[in-house]
Amino acid sequence: MYLLGEQPAYADQLINRLQSIPTQLLEGLSPSGSPLQLEGVEDLATMLPDNQLFIIENGLLHALVSERPLFYLQEGDLVGLRQGIDLPSCRFSSEEPLSLIPYSRSEVFKHIYASEQRQELFIQYLIGHTALLSDALARLKQPDIRPATGFQHFAAGEELILQGAAADHVFIIIEGRAEAYVDGHKVGDVQKDEIFGAMAVFTREKRSATVVACEPCTVMVIPKEQFLSLMQSNPRIAHSLIENMARRIDLLNKEVTQLRLPAAI
Repeated sequence: MYLLGEQPAYADQLINRLQSIPTQLLEGLSPSGSPLQLEGVEDLATMLPDNQLFIIENGLLHALVSERPLFYLQEGDLVGLRQGIDLPSCRFSSEEPLSLIPYSRSEVFKHIYASEQRQELFIQYLIGHTALLSDALARLKQPDIRPATGFQHFAAGEELILQGAAADHVFIIIEGRAEAYVDGHKVGDVQKDEIFGAMAVFTREKRSATVVACEPCTVMVIPKEQFLSLMQSNPRIAHSLIENMARRIDLLNKEVTQLRLPAAI
């Protein structure tokens, strides 16, 4: 996906990263048929079956909302996720030849759910596209009504989240690295592409740790309602994310225990 108009550097970086995800998601999965060749379309949704997803092999697809151009999809993008779902209208059209590689929708999701890594990638893909659109909308709004979503930038030493604070957002580091602290003790690192801040959103409790940027960071910020809605619509992905968090919690508990041992002697 590429948004129309000039984009900030961080958006271009995220777009490039998202562009590579569909190929990674479908690695090892065979197409369900020969490429679909189209000579220009007015409304692609009327031509695609609900039981298939497609990768754009060649061509461009323009997305229009209320007949206003918003973004376009290009080679490598995934098409068809909206099929069969009652969503606000978005018309996809193309004035040039289009080649789409078909995949069975059910087999694609089985393939994704069979791997924790692919599930994490799929979460990043969905949230990433949502954040891009939210950020584009925010930049069109006046500063006083700018929604609290999209991207934030932190200098080294700045706090991304604070222990004991309310959990209103979930975060993904797009660029940079951070460190997690509990009661002033370092308990772990937060790496690029890692989702953090989700545990407190799930438990509805205060933040259990402070996260501090140890180098300049660009962070994708997802409101908790938006994140929870995504998890509810993808329960298997939510289950995988919770399992990953449980493992991280176990590691953190062990590290905290080790830190406290000298004080107990």
